[in-house]
Amino acid sequence: MGGNAGEAALHHADLPGGRVEYRWAGPRLRDAALPVIVLLHEGLGSVALWKDFPDRLAEATGLPVLVYSRVGYGGSAPCALPRPLTYMHEEGERALPALIAALGIGRHILVGHSDGASIALIYAGAAREAVPERDGLLGVAALAPHVFCEEVSVASIRAAGRAYAEGDLRSRLEKYHGSNIDCAFRGWCDSWLNPDFMKWNIEGYVDRIDVPVLVIQGEGDEYGTAAQVESIARRVPAGAGVLMLPDCGHSPHRDQPGATLDALAGFASKLYR
Repeated sequence: MGGNAGEAALHHADLPGGRVEYRWAGPRLRDAALPVIVLLHEGLGSVALWKDFPDRLAEATGLPVLVYSRVGYGGSAPCALPRPLTYMHEEGERALPALIAALGIGRHILVGHSDGASIALIYAGAAREAVPERDGLLGVAALAPHVFCEEVSVASIRAAGRAYAEGDLRSRLEKYHGSNIDCAFRGWCDSWLNPDFMKWNIEGYVDRIDVPVLVIQGEGDEYGTAAQVESIARRVPAGAGVLMLPDCGHSPHRDQPGATLDALAGFASKLYR
């Protein structure tokens, strides 16, 4: 895989919202001529839960890849509970720009999954005067994104809540989140199950995105319907590329890694070459 042992090591950045862990994958990490792919994890994700996908993405694209755990996840600082229902807005408009600025990242491509995809879309559609870092944004790839809340999402998250309370989900996730396990799960689950979250909607941000967008979703996604994809494709002013994957659930990079990597590599190559 791309990179070396030193570059695969975890690092930490102290940001206004708390300390975050991150790592680099891929060759030529400090080559300023290359844009950086920034990976944004799902609602229960972390650096470790991406497993070898950052390295495979770096290899497929030839670009450096930055992967980090948001506050409340993995080895990053703990969060305060309950999370505000605007937690994805706060991440996209404050925490992500702060990380990009702190690491001196110029041109960049965002690749987000689920909550991470929604955060990427918020960042891409934020006001430039509020988020000047997005001047370096070249494009967004959104894997299984949400732009509004659907009942299918709530039903699946409700089932996850039962598995966390009554099954082995807590113990399986704990090895990736350690003492942050309740921050990670409760911060995500309790927000989505709050009745007021049914009004959550970021389509107004999508209306303002002025960079290329690729949407990848599994045809069997248990957390969202094709209506999410259709809204993005309809609302992005320049249009959006869409890839619907058969035999694929909510995690294209896990269920269909080859097709997902090929699509991301093709998308990235058009943005900077």
